[in-house]
Amino acid sequence: MTAIGSNEASYTLIVPGRGDAAITIGWAATTDTGRRRAANEDSYVAKSPLFAVADGMGGHAAGDLASAAVVIRLAEAITAEFLQPEAVERALEHATSDIDTIADESQLGVGTTVTGAVLTMLDGAPYFAVFNIGDSRVYRFEGNELSQVTVDHSVVQELVDSGRLSAREAEYHPDSNIITRAVGFNAQPTPDLWMVPVRTGLRLLICSDGLTKEVSDERIRLHLAAALSANETSGALVDAALAAGGRDNVTTIVVDVLEAPAEFDVESTIPKPARP
Repeated sequence: MTAIGSNEASYTLIVPGRGDAAITIGWAATTDTGRRRAANEDSYVAKSPLFAVADGMGGHAAGDLASAAVVIRLAEAITAEFLQPEAVERALEHATSDIDTIADESQLGVGTTVTGAVLTMLDGAPYFAVFNIGDSRVYRFEGNELSQVTVDHSVVQELVDSGRLSAREAEYHPDSNIITRAVGFNAQPTPDLWMVPVRTGLRLLICSDGLTKEVSDERIRLHLAAALSANETSGALVDAALAAGGRDNVTTIVVDVLEAPAEFDVESTIPKPARP
């Protein structure tokens, strides 16, 4: 497990080209090996303006190295207070090369999921560019409502999208761990991208599937709605996953927009509705 960055209760950024407009955010990350795994193959970076979770695959050592390669390359991409999504794509390409080197020394396939959010500017307004490859997720909590921004790259998600499986059935399907896209495995990394406007009161949850396989969307919503700090909320979500069984490594990052100018109240990419 590789952890980059530290928790920040309050961090202020100036909007580029607008010296009179500032954004204040806060964030916290928590990770745990879980109750059944011998090692933690999750890694994360939580360092403004980029927040991401990677869930490694390929055995204890290889999975950890794969997820570490991703968050290290993402951290290296942090060169300004706001970044373009292309910086994330380039970092993932570099990480893929790193993982290919790791895979040469392994009998197993080596790869990792990755999901996260990066502060960016679009048409003069600040957004979180949310990205993912695999089945780790980003959720948006706003106005007391929870929505899943990312769409899983998995076999069961494809069955749900085609109407052959309900969302509830998908939770217990025997192929629920089979993903269709990852960083590594000698494949070009192709992240999906959504734009979420930076607004006061917005909460983002970035997490590995060690949380979502144990805790329902409604329970996640209740934790995010409890008005606790990012640090308390991130820890409580991990505790909930452990209490529910903790069958996998679990990592959460909670990012709060504490203050943002109202003038940037703009449209977002429509996220995927949360599961009932």
